[in-house]
Amino acid sequence: MDTALERIREKIAELETKIVDLRIAERELQALEKPAARRAKQAPEPEPKPKRASKKASEPAEARQTIGSAIAAVLEQHGALSAAEIAEHIKATGRDISNRTVSFALQALKKRGLVKNADGQWTPPKSRSRQASA
Repeated sequence: MDTALERIREKIAELETKIVDLRIAERELQALEKPAARRAKQAPEPEPKPKRASKKASEPAEARQTIGSAIAAVLEQHGALSAAEIAEHIKATGRDISNRTVSFALQALKKRGLVKNADGQWTPPKSRSRQASA
């Protein structure tokens, strides 16, 4: 004879297996619903790109100065400057540039050996003097 406690434990085990089966069914239904939801959404149509105006061969193309060359030009003209001062000089020429952009460009130039930093002041490296030929 089963005791009341054993019958309760059997019933709990049956219910736990039903719960597991229901959770599996729930996951399967969720997996089926996700692709259906994805299919329902339509991707926006790509906007047509504006066509460039063709340039005549007689008009020279305007070459834009790189940030590195702009920094080098400012340092050659004004000497040792901080990154913020360099950015202000470049902005004065009409170029929209941030201090952060100048800072990154200065670090890249430093790695290439094209500028030096001493006490927060950036300078071009010392030019090597040519020895006079005898």
